[in-house]
Amino acid sequence: MSRILVIEDNATLAQGLRNNLEFEGHSVAVAATAVDGMTAASVGDADLIILDLMLPDGHGQRLLRDLRDRGVGTPVLILTALADEADKVRGFRAGADDYVTKPFGLMELIARVEALLRRSRPRPSGGDSRPIVFGDVRIEPGTRVVTRGGVPVSLRPKEYELLVALARREGQLAGRLDLLREVWGYQDEVQSRTVDTHIAELRRKLEDDPANPRLLLTVRKAGYRLISPTEPL
Repeated sequence: MSRILVIEDNATLAQGLRNNLEFEGHSVAVAATAVDGMTAASVGDADLIILDLMLPDGHGQRLLRDLRDRGVGTPVLILTALADEADKVRGFRAGADDYVTKPFGLMELIARVEALLRRSRPRPSGGDSRPIVFGDVRIEPGTRVVTRGGVPVSLRPKEYELLVALARREGQLAGRLDLLREVWGYQDEVQSRTVDTHIAELRRKLEDDPANPRLLLTVRKAGYRLISPTEPL
């Protein structure tokens, strides 16, 4: 049984989410304010947080940023009526793992919840832990540490998993749908800008000039690829 914290001030919506998530076998707690949400999330026993942005006593983005600053790494799915691309980018930069806008399809929301929970579960040990190096970036799969020029780079969980998914392909193309399935567990019919937003964040953190990337390359109308270790810059 996974434990889900819903931070939502709309009592009817919060109760509906609780009922449906509990029907799926999850344990659900609800907080209606940013203060109560911070208290509940800081305990650290939730496996996933569903977060509204427009709370009566503060903005959800500030709450999320404060949680990340405190070292709370619980996956967060933002659920909000703010649908502009700029809002989504700010949400991801604050530390969100997924972003769903209201009104939403219940089955899609549950699928995204399940995908985030799957990705956050501990993986069996014994996998390939050899370092991956491209350009001046080094990935240590055994410790999930990424450095650039010897300096540690702070990546959110999904940013790290996306980077590794690209790096494992050794320079080969990865389509958006392939990455949505592999990293987020989505199905083909789900349309999302999640991959593009996370690529933009990786470029911001790993490229000298994010507007003219040399490491994380766009393949027009197809997807993305990461340069191979032997490919010259």
